[in-house]
Amino acid sequence: MDIVYIRELEIETIIGIYDWEREQKQTVSLDLEMGTDIALAASSEDIENTLDYKAVAKRLIEFVKGSEFFLVETMAEKIAQIVLLEFSVPWLKLRLGKPGAVTGSKDVGVIIERTAK
Repeated sequence: MDIVYIRELEIETIIGIYDWEREQKQTVSLDLEMGTDIALAASSEDIENTLDYKAVAKRLIEFVKGSEFFLVETMAEKIAQIVLLEFSVPWLKLRLGKPGAVTGSKDVGVIIERTAK
């Protein structure tokens, strides 16, 4: 299986459990690895035959900007479902980080792997 990836996609959103987090947008950062087969795209040079990472990024930006979650875990699960279902991806690995959430730490968050059911 080949992998199409997106690294360090930063999006502003409402995320967190504290009162101040519910009033002020914060940055979340996404790394996404999506399983696919690039052979047909490579031989045809046709965007219709590949997993369009720009379309995936645009969809996730739209979703995350319009969402409000308490936990990064919930956001990660929702993002995974969007990618698996809307883009027919059989497998993905997602890192969802919340930079600056812990004093002294560059980033905290979750890493999940999911497969299509």
